[in-house]
Formats: sequence, C-alpha cells, structure tokens
Amino acid sequence: MKIYIITDMEGISGICNEAQVKREMPQYVEGQRLLSGDVNAAIAGAFEGGATEVLVSDAHGSGFNFILEQMDPHATYERPNGGLDFMPGLDDSFDGLFCIGYHAMAGTLNGFLDHTQSSASWFNYWVNGRRTGELGQCGLWAGSYGVPMLLVTGDRAACDEAHDFFGEIETVSVKQGIGRQYARCTHPEATRISIREAARRSLSLIGKARPYRVQEPLTLRLEFYRSDMADSVALRPGTRRINARTVERVVDNPRLLLSI
Repeated sequence: MKIYIITDMEGISGICNEAQVKREMPQYVEGQRLLSGDVNAAIAGAFEGGATEVLVSDAHGSGFNFILEQMDPHATYERPNGGLDFMPGLDDSFDGLFCIGYHAMAGTLNGFLDHTQSSASWFNYWVNGRRTGELGQCGLWAGSYGVPMLLVTGDRAACDEAHDFFGEIETVSVKQGIGRQYARCTHPEATRISIREAARRSLSLIGKARPYRVQEPLTLRLEFYRSDMADSVALRPGTRRINARTVERVVDNPRLLLSI
C-alpha cells in the first residue's frame, strides 16, 4: 500500500504564533523542529498500518521547510513544482492521502491562521458554488486520481472542516484556535502519539473511504480582498469578471484548481 502525505505548518503541534511559520523570523527554526515531529509520527503510523511506501510533499509556502536529517529515513520526500503541480508525485498508484499540519479555510471563526492560498489577497474561493479551502483542494486533486483522504491533522477548526468535506475519516486536533492569531495547544508529545495511532488506524479505511469528487466541469470563483488585485487576473483568457473583487473561470480538470 502506498500513502501520499502533504504537509503544511499552521496546523502543526505546538505552533501557536504566526512567527513560527515564517522563514524570515527566528522562531521559524522551532517551527521546523515541530513540523518534523508531527510528520515523522504520521509516517511511522502509516508503516505500522501496513504501508509499503510513503511519499511526503513539503508543501508549506515554497517548500524547503524540512530539515531532511531530522526526517524519518523510511519515507521519500519531494517539494511542489508550483501551484499547478503541488503534489507532483501523486498518481493513481496511491491508496490514500494524509494532510498533516493543516488549517481551516479563510473566514473560519476561531480558525488558527485561517486562510485559503494567500492570506494577503484571497478572500473567498468557491468550487461549483461551495466555499472551499486548501483541504478541499487537496481532496479534489487526489480524488481526480481516485485517491481518498484518510487522515487530517491540524487545529480543531481544520478537523471540523475535514469531516464536513470528507466524512468519517481520521482526524487529530492538536490545538484550539483563539481568534485567528493565537492557539491553545496540546503538548506535542501527546499529539504525536495520537497522530501515529490515527495514521495506523486510517489505513483500515482503504477500500471504504470514497475519493472526493465534484461534478465536472468545475466553476472556480475567487474573491480578492481589493479590486486592484482582480484587475490583472480578469484579463486572462477564459476568465470572467463577476464584480470589482471577484473573477470566475471554468476548468475541466480538478488539477487546474489553482489556474484562476
């Protein structure tokens, strides 16, 4: 059995301040160490559950968040090739997807560092009329290959969002957001035990969990924070302007989710 893991940082155990996920800040080094702990726990649980191969995508920001010497040597590692190929090694040979360290979509009450793609410009994002965040994007991308979501870890709001999109999968809540900027965290040693156990259990969902799919073609709608942010995007071929801040595009492939 093959498992694909995609990682973010906002929903990692012990991360409770934005400075820990920004590489230009001194606190980022601590964030890297905490990231390694959660991801290694998920890898270990996957192998204990019967996985024969685990591929991990270092997907926070532009990648290069892992310190490879700290990572489990039994897994293989990659980073995205950009927005149009953010899980480059994923294909239909995989049996399940883990999202480790995730956050809720933009506009989620008490979602720690909630955002969708860009916290500086993206205000709302919809797929076929449904507000969708990065978890939904990951699920749709994997679903296009027939790969189901099996495990999500992150703050409480992210786990609630995961159940809303994917049903009865395994989730591990590692913190509770207090507003957007702060979180009350469970101790990382405790959460890593929970992540490892949930990862192991999640492999029993293979053959039961359904890949996340929506009706094609997909209508993508993006609302920006300001109208000038929509100006240049609205000029792209195939893009329709809805109003001052909102543009829309229709695509026939879930792997074009970020082409808007």
